[in-house]
Amino acid sequence: MRTSVAARAVLCLTVLAGATPAQAQYGAKPHENRATGETYHVEVGAYFWNPTPDISITSESLGIIGSKIDFVEDLGIEKSRFKQLKIALRPATKHKFRFEYTPITYTATSTLHRNIVFNGILYPISLPVQSELQWKAYRFGYEWDFVYHDRGFVGMLLDVKYTDVQATLTNVLDTEFVHARAPIPAVGVVGRFYPAANISISGEFSFFKVPDIGKDFEGRYYDFDLYGTVNFTDYVGAQAGYRSLTAFYKIDADQGDLVMRGLYFGGIARF
Repeated sequence: MRTSVAARAVLCLTVLAGATPAQAQYGAKPHENRATGETYHVEVGAYFWNPTPDISITSESLGIIGSKIDFVEDLGIEKSRFKQLKIALRPATKHKFRFEYTPITYTATSTLHRNIVFNGILYPISLPVQSELQWKAYRFGYEWDFVYHDRGFVGMLLDVKYTDVQATLTNVLDTEFVHARAPIPAVGVVGRFYPAANISISGEFSFFKVPDIGKDFEGRYYDFDLYGTVNFTDYVGAQAGYRSLTAFYKIDADQGDLVMRGLYFGGIARF
């Protein structure tokens, strides 16, 4: 009889112990209720971007000042869709290392409506010209979310944007090209909030500006991105947004002004 009572007492204690909340068992850790899609260490996104181009380049050679060539009005490039790749490594909740690659290529054939000078060579009116613009935009960045909650965050960005631009003009008389490459540091801010558990709205802006130094060198870079994300699970989501990317450089008598603005959409995977 005593054995039966002892066995029942042990059984009751066991049940009570099993019913103790997990937080009490492990030192009452704060409860986390992160939004869907906020628990990951690696995020990969692939996108299609359909920007409207506004691009002009001036190239001097042999002491001959070049014309300001508008790639839309003078050379006839048209709006095109491009691919983008974005990768984020997240070793800790508030820290991310980011990489982005956007290859942009425009090609066109048109008949000039005015004389233009490019790289010291005259391209006369009424002659057909084949043009190609290649712009490879890289972005290497670090993000620190100094304010972080389960349903949103605010952070700062430290970026290095590497721009590689090559423009080529060809007609029956000659082929000329100009090539410019430069790393551009930038700082910025980023923020996100969740109006619903699996839907987020995010925005970021980064910039850098070099003042005109003796009228020999000048540069600026502005990058604005506003987008929404629907997370189907913690690991898969869809994204759509609007991005405006501006790059300007001036080196002696050479300069380039490249502006791309438009909508994009894509998918993201997390691990």
